[in-house]
Amino acid sequence: MKLEVQTYIKDLQRRISSAFEACDGSAKFFHDDWQHHSGGGGQARVIQNGAVFEKGGVNFSAVSGVLPEKMAARMNLTGEPSFFATGVSLVMHPQNPFVPAVHCNFRYFECYDDSGNIADFWFGGGADLTPCYPFLEDAQHFHATLKAACDPFGTNLYPKYKAQCDSYFYLPHRSETRGVGGIFFDYLRGDFAQNFAFLQAAGNAFLEAYLPIVERRKLESFTALEREWQEIRRGRYAEFNLAFDRGTQFGLETNGRTESILMSLPPVTRWVYNHTPEPNSREAALKDFLKARDWLSEA
Repeated sequence: MKLEVQTYIKDLQRRISSAFEACDGSAKFFHDDWQHHSGGGGQARVIQNGAVFEKGGVNFSAVSGVLPEKMAARMNLTGEPSFFATGVSLVMHPQNPFVPAVHCNFRYFECYDDSGNIADFWFGGGADLTPCYPFLEDAQHFHATLKAACDPFGTNLYPKYKAQCDSYFYLPHRSETRGVGGIFFDYLRGDFAQNFAFLQAAGNAFLEAYLPIVERRKLESFTALEREWQEIRRGRYAEFNLAFDRGTQFGLETNGRTESILMSLPPVTRWVYNHTPEPNSREAALKDFLKARDWLSEA
């Protein structure tokens, strides 16, 4: 089971990073292989200072080890249960403020009892879009593509996983969503083949959901003020990843590779005390975007 998923995840990393290099047209990903202290390892692929992408990473991992005690307790496992986890995780921070940042993660996890038998396994993942400027057509394209990937597995899945994304990528101290959402699913147990097929459908839809938006926006001119706004919005992104993101917490709790875990942080950001956009400005209009809403029903 785990080798089948690992093979797919590794190939997804290859396909996504190759597509991003072609889109950027200038920078290439640096490949950094690493080993986990307790077993397995991975490869970080990082791009920096490109024509389109200021910083980004497409990371693959396949690691094993012993679950930390508090994580084992949450799973009702006793003794020293071991685990295996594989996944691809990416975050891209574009140069242009009109190109939205994007995140996706597709993963598989299994853990074992003291006899080495599988005690539990599940799939998780999703993709979400974080614009600095509100473009309805971009949000609709992203959501429509992900919905098309979900629908063959049940028309109830897109609204369910969209709602989970809105709930998860939320900054309670700011009373706003991190971006315009997407889909988020976790702890998919039961039918391995069905859930793996769904993971592949969602993973394969990612490039189609994101790259047309990049191509539409990447050559738009922008001002220093619009760049400053992008850096302020990146601060909100960093707040979420450091304070709330489960992947960050899991990586740190399991003594994961720090550089890979914190790859998601933007290269340049700022916090301006009590910053308030000018009324009726494009920056002020973003506030209405940062709410859970039905993107596909809007004109």
